[in-house]
Amino acid sequence: MSDVEGDAPTPAPAAAPAAAAAGPMDLNTAIQEVLKQAYIADGLARGLREAVQALDRRQTLLCLLANNVDEADYTILVEALCQEHQIRLLKVDSNKTLGEWAGLCKIDREGKARKVVGCSCVAVTDYGTKNSQAHAIIEDYFKGK
Repeated sequence: MSDVEGDAPTPAPAAAPAAAAAGPMDLNTAIQEVLKQAYIADGLARGLREAVQALDRRQTLLCLLANNVDEADYTILVEALCQEHQIRLLKVDSNKTLGEWAGLCKIDREGKARKVVGCSCVAVTDYGTKNSQAHAIIEDYFKGK
């Protein structure tokens, strides 16, 4: 009987950190979650060529652009297409970060990203699950702009 009593309190402390992790989400975490859900639903156009094609076809729901793009003309092109077609545009600090979020990397045994490929632009064509907290945070961000 002591084994059962000792096992009962153990799951309660493990559940508390999970509840704390599910607390308020910032914009970067929301972007990561939306990109993960879109990747699962096969709704990402990764790279400049794929993203521009999706923007031209007006299939894009959200566009993410890295601030440290190699050519300034790429930035001008993506911003102009987003403005012309009224597509939401978010800027990310680093192309390596954007590449990691878009799944352009290898994950090692510890769960850390290795061999990250930089990505200048990502277009989300399908959110996957729309009724998520991350999607709501991004919607609120654009409503506040």
